[in-house]
Amino acid sequence: MADETPGATPEQNSIPTTKVQRSAKFIKTGVKIGGNYIKHYSKKLFNPDLDKSELNEDNAADIYQSLSELKGSALKVAQMLSMDKNLLPQAYVDKFTQSQYNAPPLSGPLIVQTFRKYFGKNPDQIFDKFNIRSTNAASIGQVHQAELNGKKLAVKIQYPGVGDSISSDLKMVKPIAFRMLGMSEKELDVYMKEVEERLLEETDYELEVRRSIEFSKACANLDNVVFPKYYPELSSKRIITMDWLEGKHLKEFLATNPSQELRNQIGQALWDFYNFQQHELRAVHADPHPGNFMITAEGKLGVIDFGCIKEMPEDFYYPFFSLTSTNLLDNKEETIKAFRQLDMIHNDDTPVQIEFYYTQYKDMIGLFAQPYITDTFDFSQTAFFDQLYSFGERISKMPEFKQARGVKHFIYVNRTNFGLYNILHELKAKVKTDTFKPHVVLEY
Repeated sequence: MADETPGATPEQNSIPTTKVQRSAKFIKTGVKIGGNYIKHYSKKLFNPDLDKSELNEDNAADIYQSLSELKGSALKVAQMLSMDKNLLPQAYVDKFTQSQYNAPPLSGPLIVQTFRKYFGKNPDQIFDKFNIRSTNAASIGQVHQAELNGKKLAVKIQYPGVGDSISSDLKMVKPIAFRMLGMSEKELDVYMKEVEERLLEETDYELEVRRSIEFSKACANLDNVVFPKYYPELSSKRIITMDWLEGKHLKEFLATNPSQELRNQIGQALWDFYNFQQHELRAVHADPHPGNFMITAEGKLGVIDFGCIKEMPEDFYYPFFSLTSTNLLDNKEETIKAFRQLDMIHNDDTPVQIEFYYTQYKDMIGLFAQPYITDTFDFSQTAFFDQLYSFGERISKMPEFKQARGVKHFIYVNRTNFGLYNILHELKAKVKTDTFKPHVVLEY
């Protein structure tokens, strides 16, 4: 885990943990946003051509500052939205991307307090050495370096109150998300419910340790992928201890101007890591932001976070991946059956609506599936990503997509795969895409 300059981000000495404290913070942020709108429309009186760039920047800064101080699920939603680039104006994407790497860290006394609560001891009574300054702070917790018996360790500590405030936080962030995303209320409810289920799992560090051990064993034979060892006896519901993995985050790695061969090697490791899980385990590491990976000096992909796992039931897996990986899309009748199974076409849709959604979804899946239908794919090509983003932007403005469509599993599976595509694009990697093929059926 790459060391960051201590003290680069000011430490936070307290965190709002009660519902009252956290709702007060949201209300204060709402007032600021209201003020930004008043300022914007006042300026627009004198300059009718004024666009929303400054408004978006002001709102993004105020929302991010508030979510950074609250941490937890509110900040996690910002992190997720920063990856869904076609959902938000660029100002939000730019600001929220910070949550992938460096939220303000908690101060030493709060860290000691957490240790005393779960172990009844200070960290220096458990470890031979413990750096009270965090090396990396994100949405759910922060990481500290420690040593025990000559072994370098990473200790991840969850922020106080995060696990207990998920439901209430998401209720409070909903109006902000509603305004930013432009989703229908029904669609937003489905989105928030699925996010809540995953976040409840993600804040259970005992579950994360079990999954981390299970997944790292299952993926042990993948080429150029490495995992830290986990220590259940030094972990608890809010603390995880694992081996310290030396390496660079993606931005640091790319700054070294790596060779195309090395970019391809890391890209191949990422592709294999995700597609092995999706197609052989039917459960996948569903948090593919760059902060969860390290690139080691040996040119291997280090995976350091298994907090968010999405399981894929068969009634979702088969129709979805059969559409992406075969010529099933050429069979209109069977494709419409698959779309019905995935709730993309509804039982009460008119023939005109069926034709409309069939055409739009066929185009969408055809785009998404491009890496799957050839043996190799060059993720450096910008044309593919321009098509993806412009298609997403186009349908987001269509009134027909204001109502909820598609089963809830799409939320994290789409996020996982588009997140993977985006990292591969940043790497400019060319990868073999036929290494772990989907299991398919051709009739429904």
